Amino acid sequence: MVSMAANTLEMKRSTIYDHLKRAKGEPIKFTQELIDNVHSIWEAHKGIYGLRRILGEIKKTYPDLGSRRVRKIMHMLKIEGIQSKKYRVLTTDSKHDNRIAPDLVQREFSPSEKNKVWVSDVTYIRWIGGHIYLCIVMDLFSRKVVGWSVSRKNDSSLVISALRKAINSRNPKKGLIFHSDRGSNYTSNETRLFLINNRIRRSNSRKGNCWDNAVAESFFAGFKREIDYACYGSLREAKEILFEHIEVFYNRQRSHSKLGYKSPIEFEKMVA
Repeated sequence: MVSMAANTLEMKRSTIYDHLKRAKGEPIKFTQELIDNVHSIWEAHKGIYGLRRILGEIKKTYPDLGSRRVRKIMHMLKIEGIQSKKYRVLTTDSKHDNRIAPDLVQREFSPSEKNKVWVSDVTYIRWIGGHIYLCIVMDLFSRKVVGWSVSRKNDSSLVISALRKAINSRNPKKGLIFHSDRGSNYTSNETRLFLINNRIRRSNSRKGNCWDNAVAESFFAGFKREIDYACYGSLREAKEILFEHIEVFYNRQRSHSKLGYKSPIEFEKMVA
């Protein structure tokens, strides 16, 4: 989508501005600054943002601005967001005899404070050698990815590696809930003992209920739209690109409607 920017720039902004001024004989409601801001927000966020998120961002500067004007500017600039695609779960191995924990979250996805409920999921990423796997740990309070890890194997070591990073980063208190699907990597003895030793309560989705872990799966739905066009040449290259996307773009820049169109780190600073 970002490649559209080259075509967009061929249409001079002054021409767009003149057109908008003349539209239906209305008073001037579109300034060059506003037009530039809409385009800059779209471009700065990799061509991902559509009307809703661009409006959320631009309202920080123009609180009285409505969607109609932003939609008209986007139409004239010929820009749009990346459309959602259906997310398919392809990494869950639930055919095992491991002990399943009760669902302690019960689809209550808005805890009152950070480090109260973490959720996790795994997805695969294409690379020249086949697939590598990405595991993320997310704090439901701010939707921040607090730990992540990649590996050539989708196993307990991958999950524990992501968890260890999250624990080192957040230093959670006793009683934290860690929620995931019923995959063998999450329900293994290794993962269970790691959680017990770190005083973390285990929680698993109910059988056949993908909505029980909807927030983590939603993260990967967006991730697939935004970054899965790449075919990495090595594990090192994948880690570098994922670091930029998760730690820089997602945690620090990407706005969330559930957070009042703030990024996870911005939201946490606001409520601290």
